[in-house]
This record gives sequence, structure tokens and C-alpha cells, in this order.
Amino acid sequence: MDNGTDNGTDTDNGTDHGTIEFFVEVPMGSRNKYEWDFERETFILDRMLYTAVRYPGDYGFIPETLALDGDHLDVVCILGEPTFPGCTIHARVLGMLDMSDDKGPDEKILAVADHDPRWQDLRDLADVPQHLLDEIAHFFEIYKDLEQKLVEVRGWKDREAAIEIIAESRERFDGPVETRRYPV
Repeated sequence: MDNGTDNGTDTDNGTDHGTIEFFVEVPMGSRNKYEWDFERETFILDRMLYTAVRYPGDYGFIPETLALDGDHLDVVCILGEPTFPGCTIHARVLGMLDMSDDKGPDEKILAVADHDPRWQDLRDLADVPQHLLDEIAHFFEIYKDLEQKLVEVRGWKDREAAIEIIAESRERFDGPVETRRYPV
């Protein structure tokens, strides 16, 4: 990525082929919730999860998007091994977990690392093992329980719904690119 100027996809708007590039903040298996601080251009430890659960996949955001909660659009990615905060992953969109929290709608795009041979056959939500979908949904249902924060998980939506949310969040993004810096 070129300091946030890349549109984060291999297509004009990131929806033609259902692929994205996203920025990892939290590696799979971590209890630490890191966030990228745009002003200081560094990672900060936002919090340690209060519950005894760990992120079920690499977790991050799609650059140059603005979700309805005021943050970038969130992504959870299926892959064989965790990466690291700051890693950019090229991924295929599979679907979306429809959910909300105390700030409003908080959709999680479900993707799979495009270059992981263990998951090469995943092309749509229907291809993902049901137990894995249940694990991911369960994580997001309970990960804020001990913080006494409201989370409502409404269920999974298909690839087309996820691609539509990505397109809407790209249109909503209006921040100047030069102030949205990412590590290179």
C-alpha cells in the first residue's frame, strides 16, 4: 500500500471480483486488541479482551472505507496461520456477519486469504464449514460480555450482501487520503 492511496482492491471499486486488501490490526489467536493510530502512525494497545476468548481469524479493516459506526469497515479473515499487525492481506470476500454494538451497525466482513492453499476452495459463505461460522459468530456474541457492552449478532449474510456493504462504505469514505496514513 502506498500510504493509504491504494484503493485496497484489484478492481476499480473492490466489488467486481469480490476481492479486497485489508490491513491487519489483530492477529488470529490474540487477546490483545490493537488499533492503528492515524495521527501518531503507530499501533496502540486499545485493550486486552476481558473474556477468555481469542480472535478466531486475523482481524482488521479495509482502508478507505467508512462504516456506519464511524470506523473503517471491519474484516475477519480465515487463514492457516496468524500474520502480524500491519500486514496487508489480499483476500476473497465470502460473506458478512450482520451485527451491531453500542455504536450501531458493526458488520464484520468474512474473507479468506487469497494465497492460502488450505482454503483455496472457499468462494462463498456456503463453502465455509458450519462449525467455523458458528465459532466466529459465537466469538463476536461474547467477546464484550465482561465489559458490559451491548452486542447483537443477527446472523450471516451472503457474499453479495457483503460486497454491497463494502461498496457503500467506500462511497461514504470522505476523509482526505493524506491524513489516512498506513505503514508501508
